[in-house]
Amino acid sequence: MPFQSLLSADRVVLLVEAGDRDGVLDAAARLLSDASPANTQAIAESLRKRERLGSTAIGHGIAIPHGRTNAFDHARAAFLRLREPIDFDASDGEPVDLVFAMAVPEHFTQEHLQLLAQIAEQFADAGFRDALRAAPDAATLRQVLLDGAHAPAEAVRAR
Repeated sequence: MPFQSLLSADRVVLLVEAGDRDGVLDAAARLLSDASPANTQAIAESLRKRERLGSTAIGHGIAIPHGRTNAFDHARAAFLRLREPIDFDASDGEPVDLVFAMAVPEHFTQEHLQLLAQIAEQFADAGFRDALRAAPDAATLRQVLLDGAHAPAEAVRAR
């Protein structure tokens, strides 16, 4: 299952005021829950629980917060590009500005691991990261992310 299938255009956003890691996790939970208050709280707690086990920052300014929930019978994701990078306790010491958050059903054990590997591989591509960071607006950001490919950063800036 390609990770793009977990996203919808309304869950790909530019986050202006992140504040701190908890603020990012709260924003991700709201997106993942489609603003359902009960689901938002459960997802936020799931993301925090996983984060307490160890940072989900994978380096190069990327974090992949993820958690398990019974709120949905399918995996879903949200992508947030932060205007100002924040400390996510990354092992490389770099602050995070690109956040790919996931909520997966409790029974998605193998699928969860496969998705994490796929996402980490995609974000290991410097050109992809550059294209996401260079996207001038949310529509372009969505296009780069949902297409799963990248144009050279100069081409994205020229749009």
